[in-house]
Amino acid sequence: MSKDFQKGMKQRLIVVQVLIVASIFLLGAKSFDIQIFKAKELSRKAENDYSRYITVKGERGQILDRNMNKLATSIDAVSITACPLKIQDPATAAKRLAKILSISQKKLQNTLSSHRMFAWVAKRISPDQATQIRKLSLDGIYFENDSKRFYPNRDLASQVLGFTGDEDSGLEGLEFKYNSVLEGNSVKIRIKRDGNGRILDLDKKKSAGLKGDSIVLTIDKKIQFLSEQILEKTVKTHQAKSGIALVMRPKTGELLSIAHFPRFNPNNFKGYNNAVFRNRAVTDAFEPGSAMKVFTAAAALEKGFSPKSIFFCENGTYRIGTFTIHDTHPHSWLSISQIIKFSSNIGAAKIVETIGDKALYNYLRSFGFGSKTRIGSPGETSGSLNPYKKWSRIDAGTISFGQGVAVSAIQLLSGISAIANDGKLMRPMLIKKIISSTGKDLIEYHPETIRRVISSKTAHQVKKMMSLVVNEDGTGTKAAMDGYTVCGKTGTAQKALKNKKGYSKNNYISIFTGFAPEENPELAILVVVDEPRKQYYGGDVAAPAFKTILAESFSYLNIAPKKNRHMVALLSNGEKN
Repeated sequence: MSKDFQKGMKQRLIVVQVLIVASIFLLGAKSFDIQIFKAKELSRKAENDYSRYITVKGERGQILDRNMNKLATSIDAVSITACPLKIQDPATAAKRLAKILSISQKKLQNTLSSHRMFAWVAKRISPDQATQIRKLSLDGIYFENDSKRFYPNRDLASQVLGFTGDEDSGLEGLEFKYNSVLEGNSVKIRIKRDGNGRILDLDKKKSAGLKGDSIVLTIDKKIQFLSEQILEKTVKTHQAKSGIALVMRPKTGELLSIAHFPRFNPNNFKGYNNAVFRNRAVTDAFEPGSAMKVFTAAAALEKGFSPKSIFFCENGTYRIGTFTIHDTHPHSWLSISQIIKFSSNIGAAKIVETIGDKALYNYLRSFGFGSKTRIGSPGETSGSLNPYKKWSRIDAGTISFGQGVAVSAIQLLSGISAIANDGKLMRPMLIKKIISSTGKDLIEYHPETIRRVISSKTAHQVKKMMSLVVNEDGTGTKAAMDGYTVCGKTGTAQKALKNKKGYSKNNYISIFTGFAPEENPELAILVVVDEPRKQYYGGDVAAPAFKTILAESFSYLNIAPKKNRHMVALLSNGEKN
């Protein structure tokens, strides 16, 4: 081997050694840089690849009836997540998922095509949808435990309860009004994912401490159910447009039932017209017809008249200015008691002419008409009662028998309950208490007396007047019940024409409202039927429904009849009886 060759080999070895040493030095320097100078940055980047911050909301609180039966609750559900990097064919996956979930295929495809480790696909899907998606066995698609709102009694009290939306926030009814109470607390947390993008510890993050508070209502599930069933039968029998039925405890103002027909299923609210969502017992105002006459009579008694005070009823026709008031049957002289018994429009108008517009207005306001009751349900109307100084002579007359004034169902029942409650007006109660997720009472609501409207003596006299209606020649015979003393009043109010003056000759609202027993009223009930066909008088349409609701409620509550007691019912008919 020549010296030149050896020398060349030696030089090459030296170069290789230098390169190796240089590489080792560079690797060491790079390692030092990574481990010392860039350690935090790279660690944070790795952490971000397999973890991220999300907002977690606790389970929504429940809505319960007075006996702690569940009316609205939360049940286990499934949410769908994805690891887009694991999905080989985003277009096909999006097409198959979008069909099951009924969502935008294009938007989902964009999500699944992203270069991310994690993405939400759909939250709180139905068990059927989850089953269909599991059968697809798609790579990169995962299932996470979640919860969704559920109404176990389907359409029971649906207008009262309302419903929640896709994000589990209240959209209607008490779910909307008390959303801040019911919704769980929210926290921003860091979740970890495995190599497939699946969330590892989300369930642990959803602790019981995040759960929302629950609301206990005054509603009784059983009375609510029977009220709805009887109301539905009444509306269908009379081919009416809709109906409302309320049940209240006069002594406390507690509402045991707020029934509507038609109803809707809040578990599938998207399948219904928005108009059916309203709690019309609170949001809608209507002319009460002759149901208003009991308040006119009460005002007269408070102004010094007696039940035997008489008024000339003009034999059925009475002219006020250019307007003429009619009675269904002609009468000459009638006492105040008889005006109520026979539901005389002319008699009511004559009473107001005697006591004056101001007196009637003040007492109607005192009974709560023209003001919100503050029941705690969204969208409450105050009704319509113009100041007496704006009344014309005919306005005063028509308001006395329930035209030219608009009330809500809750206002009307509250006013009737004040007569039942010895003249004291109670604030309507719908919420009994609010409890924590552990069952601890946080806020408890108690019966509240707003004011004394009329004296005990006047209340007693009005009850006695109302009792005359169930006599053979009265208007309330279809409300009679053996063994109980019942007081009530019917109304048959013509509906005002839309977008023009005057009243419809074909469309009526049929009303019956009352309470029982007379001596110690346990329940007050209101039934309102909108636009019944064929029959439309309050005594024919609403009174039988009132009677059935009262009878079944008394049976359920074990309120026994008294022997040898004649039932008393007071009907109120509007312009026509």
